Amino acid sequence: MSIFDINTICRNVKAVIFDLDGTLVDSMWMWKQIDIDFLGRFGYDLPEDLQDLIEGMSFSETADYFKERFSIPMTTDEMKVCWNQMAYEKYAHEVFFKPGAEKFLQDLKQAGIVAGIATSNSIELVSAVYDALSMKDYISVITTGCEVAKGKPAPDVFLETARRLNVEPADCLVFEDVPSGILAGKNAGMTVCAVDDTHSKHLWEQKKLLADAYITDYEDLYPIRDAKRA
Repeated sequence: MSIFDINTICRNVKAVIFDLDGTLVDSMWMWKQIDIDFLGRFGYDLPEDLQDLIEGMSFSETADYFKERFSIPMTTDEMKVCWNQMAYEKYAHEVFFKPGAEKFLQDLKQAGIVAGIATSNSIELVSAVYDALSMKDYISVITTGCEVAKGKPAPDVFLETARRLNVEPADCLVFEDVPSGILAGKNAGMTVCAVDDTHSKHLWEQKKLLADAYITDYEDLYPIRDAKRA
């Protein structure tokens, strides 16, 4: 159970910043197959360490890494276009909020707490799911790793999101699903809550140690629900 609940957040926080994939929406399930299919075009099998090594990298940094490690005969811009094409329809039609996330966003809006997204994903894919799930009703700022100098675990993307929200980093609460993102939030001077996700299940104990708090899903922020269950 998180050390937070919705009432604590609404009293003590001015902004909430979410990572996107695996944190706010359930989307990580598609990326392993995309990597398998993409690398397979060039005769490579998917390395077991790939997902952990690219964790937190921006879309551009990931393309640079693929080109260097696998000698892909494409420019980095061509790779990014290809990945966007492979994933776009899924983001537009098959990616949904994680349990309790939309209710949490609704409650933040009602409480007057601003919200932003700080993601390593591309703006094209973020925009697809942002529109599909009507996130504009709750989230006013999107910052991608390609817009800042360094990807996670550097704090850049979180600091830029806080700047755009006009909120001091110390007044921000971050939700993240991977260690590099948790470290990025902590490096930005923000409070960080780890979010469980199937894709990073093997890192759960590490995530709990790094973060200030943790939840299995956003329904954990509503202790009344659990009291009723008991």
